[in-house]
Amino acid sequence: MARHEATISARHDLPASEVEHLEDRLHGHNRRAIGRDDGKRLAFLAHDTAGKQIGAIAGYTWAGMAEIKQLWVDEAHRGMGTGRQLLEAAIAEAIKRRCQCVWVMSYEFQAPGLYEKCDFERVAELKDWPPGHSHFALCLRLQKPQ
Repeated sequence: MARHEATISARHDLPASEVEHLEDRLHGHNRRAIGRDDGKRLAFLAHDTAGKQIGAIAGYTWAGMAEIKQLWVDEAHRGMGTGRQLLEAAIAEAIKRRCQCVWVMSYEFQAPGLYEKCDFERVAELKDWPPGHSHFALCLRLQKPQ
């Protein structure tokens, strides 16, 4: 196959819509590669009594698994159960969607302990990412593969 020269240009300020378009193309390839077209977004928001957003969780389900991409709780509300409530809502939705497992990545200085309290198991540790720290892959098995 002949090499095709491409012009590469830096564009470090891609708007969210262009990043989403890139994600859509990658997901399209993945769907075709394994023959599963059941991908759905997964997200829940937490609000305080005044209606202010104090937390959120987001990810997706696809091909019998769920992945949590983001979990955030406002600093003033951490340690009060909001993160766990969001996580439990995402797990419940993954079960409803018949997922076999839920995956998440967490740095040591984020919330691996929260995930482990919710029965996630550390399945991999990526040391020195960032340097001097670890990044963990955690998995919660919901049901056996069918």
